[in-house]
Amino acid sequence: MALDQIVDGLSEVSCDVLVIGGGTAGPMAALKAKLKNPKANVVLLEKANVKRSGAISMGMDGLNNAVIPGYATPEQYTKEITIANDGIVDQKAVYKYAQNCYSIIEELDSFGIRFLKNENGDYAVKKVHHIGTYVLPMPNGETVKKALYRQLRRARILISNRYMATRLLKSSDGRIAGAISVNTRTAEILVIKAKAVILCMGAAGRLGLPTSGYMFGTYENAANSGDGYSMAYHAGAALANLECYQINPLIKDYNGPACAYVAGPFGAFTANNEGSRFIECDYWSGQMMLEFYNELLSGKGPVFLQLKHLHPDTISEIESTLHKVERPTRGLFQQGRGVDYRSESIEMHISEIGFCSGHSASGVFVDDNARTTVPGLYAAGDMASVPHNYMLGAFTNGSVAGIDAMEFADGHDFAEFDAADVARERDRVMAPTKREDGIPPNQIEYKTRRLVNDYLQPPKVTRKYELGMRRLAEAREDMQEHMIARNAHELLRALEVQSIMDCADMAVHASLYREESRWGLYHWRTDFPEKDNENWFCHTLLSKQDGKMTSEKRAVEPYVVPIADDEKDLYDKQRIRATA
Repeated sequence: MALDQIVDGLSEVSCDVLVIGGGTAGPMAALKAKLKNPKANVVLLEKANVKRSGAISMGMDGLNNAVIPGYATPEQYTKEITIANDGIVDQKAVYKYAQNCYSIIEELDSFGIRFLKNENGDYAVKKVHHIGTYVLPMPNGETVKKALYRQLRRARILISNRYMATRLLKSSDGRIAGAISVNTRTAEILVIKAKAVILCMGAAGRLGLPTSGYMFGTYENAANSGDGYSMAYHAGAALANLECYQINPLIKDYNGPACAYVAGPFGAFTANNEGSRFIECDYWSGQMMLEFYNELLSGKGPVFLQLKHLHPDTISEIESTLHKVERPTRGLFQQGRGVDYRSESIEMHISEIGFCSGHSASGVFVDDNARTTVPGLYAAGDMASVPHNYMLGAFTNGSVAGIDAMEFADGHDFAEFDAADVARERDRVMAPTKREDGIPPNQIEYKTRRLVNDYLQPPKVTRKYELGMRRLAEAREDMQEHMIARNAHELLRALEVQSIMDCADMAVHASLYREESRWGLYHWRTDFPEKDNENWFCHTLLSKQDGKMTSEKRAVEPYVVPIADDEKDLYDKQRIRATA
């Protein structure tokens, strides 16, 4: 059989808990679910290969948000994230993370993943955030996935690689019943019945088009095309604060982070073209990104990560982490450009837009047990609504999801679904393969993402968004009527394009619904330039009701950790003020 040749096939399996996504949150959710009930069947589904998949691929160069006793308390961390996110936070989930993450660090340590320690053997935590101290470097962070995979094999979890989930199945009473997936090598359909499903499918990282022009040169892992957001939407789950985009600082043309997180504790800082620091701290927030954006346009751009003032030995230590751990290509890129950190600054720029609660606050709405608004459906990691949770949050909240999902599965039998739903989804999935001629997925994707850049990139202008909505509708018609897939790999790309299109539509709808500006650059509406706490101090929840996209307000839950009035705007005071 030819490589990626399409095969007509359909099969069905069942399990107690189905985990979709093999990056960071997914493997931990699967592991914790299995350990909760070793006799139960747990399936981990991944459209690539769990050994190297998800946002971290091999691993990571550090933990951005470690709440280590002696350095920070859960109360301090919860307060910091609440302030950084303009107060729109359900603190119970953040506080639960802060309470549980240290035990997860110890568990990862026991897996053989090393964290930086001082001469006394204590964790060497660094300060990057505006208020607290939470950054923990990882000298051998590239071993994270290897260590995690060993645990999955030891627990005998069934791993199904090269299967892309496309839609969730529900019963007539609204409970989750399983999922439909397609093999990315053969296009065979696999229906998975499950008592509980955990979505761990990462950010919507392929929404905007990078300034480099490379479709897969995104800040996020390019495989994270928003599939989880789309699946949750079509299942009727609520999605929170999608107007709070992810926009990050990155290395110009490399589309990976400059990693002020790593370099900052050693004395590096973000500077303008005069070599002057212009922001108080390098912790990512919407307000920090607005100051970054303003500096780029002020005549004092470009913006740089400044290291050349540091001792050569210090720079070598930074390089050993930046170039060998999370992204080895970073060093090769700088080498190709002839950039030596000892004599030249690193040019930075702004990423394309996306959805991601890992770095922002836009995700599938979950409570402090990782439950969505659909019974039996859970979400964790970058696609769940717990803000600013990063890799350690994915591990920690994945653990929470796995345990609670298994408890749900233990108390329920399989929900029945309509076989006609499977038939309809099979027809939808395979439609591009039935056309003799048409438009390939990469062309539909490029046009969609170019429209996202043209019309949706902040600052958000209402008239541009209205035009963008029309142009996206035209692209959707081309996608539905004319997109072609000539092999299984193209079918994978065709399905990803449909997720990207759904996310673009949700970005428009959510942004137009919230009639204020909030979160700095993330949601800066020129027609509503001020923050309006009287009318908009709330979550916005987007969902599919009666086949239509709708939005509604949801009150922010009462705080667990109170925020004083003089603390609420600390993140609005990022710009360094000139002194006499």
